[in-house]
Amino acid sequence: MILKIIKWILVILCMVQIFMFSNDPADESDKKSNFIIVSIAEVLAGRSLSGVERQKKIDEYVVLVRKGAHFFIYFVLGFLLLSLFKEYKDLNTKIILISLLLSILYACSDEIHQLFVVGRSGSIIDVGIDSLGALFGTYFYYFIYLIRRKYEQEKTVC
Repeated sequence: MILKIIKWILVILCMVQIFMFSNDPADESDKKSNFIIVSIAEVLAGRSLSGVERQKKIDEYVVLVRKGAHFFIYFVLGFLLLSLFKEYKDLNTKIILISLLLSILYACSDEIHQLFVVGRSGSIIDVGIDSLGALFGTYFYYFIYLIRRKYEQEKTVC
């Protein structure tokens, strides 16, 4: 029972985090992305970058970081949803598809939400990236599940 509660909390926290990121006005969202890019670039360079170097790195990596964040957070959501549903029913195609569908519907609602945030807009491309992340997260969980099940079966045979 406690595991179910923990998994529910994790799913809800992931969804809240997505909502909070999407609720940031454009300038705040840009600051977060830029901070990540500059921080990583400075760690890799082993020094502080000049203003020109910082802007060059931001221009070079902003799309990768922002789209990568979309992919990653929905990877986590897909993974967590399937893990949660596994607590109620053994995994099958229907459960996997429900996890994926809920992730995609949340991605759609997230992009609609952004239409009402200052300086932000909804993007069908982002829904696609989110959906791909959820797909990979869902199937990553399923892959781990299959490996664990095979290991447990071999363990009982020996």
